[in-house]
Amino acid sequence: MQKQTKNSSRTWILLLVLALLLSLSGCQEEAHPGLSSQLPEELLPKNDYDLEAFSEQNGFLTYDDGTRTANLGVDVSVYQGQIDWQAVREAGVEFAIIRLGYRGYTSGGLYLDDYYLQNIEGAQAAGLQTGVYFFSQAINEEEAREEAEYVLQWVDGYDVSLPVFYDWELTTQEARTAGMDPETVTACAAAFCQTIEEAGWDAGVYFGQHTGYQLLNLLELQDYAFWLAEYADTPSFRYQFTWWQYTESGTVPGIETPVDLNLRFLE
Repeated sequence: MQKQTKNSSRTWILLLVLALLLSLSGCQEEAHPGLSSQLPEELLPKNDYDLEAFSEQNGFLTYDDGTRTANLGVDVSVYQGQIDWQAVREAGVEFAIIRLGYRGYTSGGLYLDDYYLQNIEGAQAAGLQTGVYFFSQAINEEEAREEAEYVLQWVDGYDVSLPVFYDWELTTQEARTAGMDPETVTACAAAFCQTIEEAGWDAGVYFGQHTGYQLLNLLELQDYAFWLAEYADTPSFRYQFTWWQYTESGTVPGIETPVDLNLRFLE
């Protein structure tokens, strides 16, 4: 279903007004002073996971609160090298999110991950559900849509049943994205996701706490899946998310290097 374009100007004005009111009333979040951290709960659902429901089993985090559970996944790229996907599956991993490609943070060129084809074909042959992510360095909506179109070329023909994630990150001060304002960062994420969903795929946005609080207007993106990166035993991010990358140093049979581990929360 095609999503309607939101009125971002009105939403950003609302955010600024809310920030001012909260600052004046003394209700500002001390730990996270960005705009997103100050949104009233009725505007964006709050993280309601039961911290007591997280536990460790066989070296992996699990979740079960009696209503919701979670399954285990990895996300991988060329940096993990050769992967024995059958061994990964037998270790209890149920899904994989595979880096499809990236934009150069200085050159701005679009590149396919050297192991993308090998990884997606191997993961699917082993029976894992798969999604993909694209490491973006888009500086405007046109570039974000260009990235999405590039992704669509390479997911065609594969059973990508999980979302296509937009992964925009700050890299270095020399990067072409340095100094981008939150409104532009959000607009790029929305343009990418809308292009993906208009083509019939599910879309999502990956972010760490700093980006989620300071650089993304989550109100503008709440129709898409949120994939949080927060390395901890339990997540503290204020707002609700469906995907959680909880470590970057996991150990999984079949993968020789440290690997990101994730939970996908299920109703």
